This record gives sequence, C-alpha cells and structure tokens, in this order.
Amino acid sequence: MKKILTTPIKDEDLESLTIGDVVYLTGTLVTCRDVAHRRLIELGRELPVDLKGGAIFHAGPIVRDKGNGEYEMVSIGPTTSMRMEKFEKEFIRQTGVKLIVGKGGMGPETQEGCAENKAVHAIFPGGCAVLAATKVEKIEAAEWKDLGMPETLWVNRVREFGPLIISIDTQGRNLIEENKKVFNEKKKPILERINAQVRFIK
Repeated sequence: MKKILTTPIKDEDLESLTIGDVVYLTGTLVTCRDVAHRRLIELGRELPVDLKGGAIFHAGPIVRDKGNGEYEMVSIGPTTSMRMEKFEKEFIRQTGVKLIVGKGGMGPETQEGCAENKAVHAIFPGGCAVLAATKVEKIEAAEWKDLGMPETLWVNRVREFGPLIISIDTQGRNLIEENKKVFNEKKKPILERINAQVRFIK
C-alpha cells in the first residue's frame, strides 16, 4: 500500500518510517536551495513561508510565467542535497520543517537535526524532473523572486509527489552511509583478488 504523507506533517506520521522506505507527498512542497538557507541562517532573514510541519525540495525548477500572476511548473529536478548540509540542522530547528527532499544523501549534521527534531530526509530520483512537474497541481505563491528562478521559494500544491526514498529517518539512521559500509566490505576481497593478478603493473 502506498504510504502518503500529507502536510502539515506530524511527528507521529514519521516515527514508523525507516531508511529505505518509499513515500509520496500530498499537500504543500516549497522549493528551497542554497541562497534561501543562507538568508535564514547566516543573514537572519525571516522566511516568507511558514514551514512548520511542512516539506521542502532542494530543487531549481524551470517555471513558465503565464503573465496573469499565474505560473506553470515546466520541470522540477532535485539539487544535490549535500550542498545544504552545513545549514540543514539549524534550518530544521528554526523552521520546524518535517520533510526535506533532494538528490543524494546528507551528512552527520542533518542526521542530528532529524533525530533531535523528528524530521526526515528523502531522495527524489534524478532524471525525472519533467515527470515531477506533472505532480504539481498548482504553484500557489512565489517568494524571494529577487533571487532568480532557481532560488525562488516556489510554493507548490502537489498530489502523490514521489517516489521519495527515506535516506535519513527520525532515529538519525543514514541509508547512504550504511550502504557505503556494506559496499566497502564487499569491495575489499574483490580488490585483493584483482591486486593479486595485476601486482606486476607499477
């Protein structure tokens, strides 16, 4: 059965999730990248969007201005989440955001932030930006447009947006880091076998 998170997301909605689970999001999803994180954390600017119980997407979308105050989502692909690593723990604490979506995993600071504040990070598959745009029913607002299209806070109404793979859960477990350990263990004997065959190559 499809696991669907609906904003505003409550702590209890996330507690049963574990790394590797696949979920979908219905409700509000706000695009939020480097500069917006920096404005909040380093410059102390208040966010123009209430993210308590909300969801953000590390993404730089392509948006068409329909000219009547309305916008249409053309393409919305994820940005590498690790770019936000140095800000995310404090961002989670200050905003109350519950779901962070992006490309690839995040590190120990975000793990701590998720564990301390009952939040999760999820990976949206790369290469699916146009498909993702079809899950945006409406762009409800655009904040901080002075930052340019990719960095604007686009407030999107989405339905069953996903698939989203949980990569950091509320226990602070980290799917990418755990997988790295498994892969490195598997790699050792293979490298030893290869090295035995090619030792003569300097």
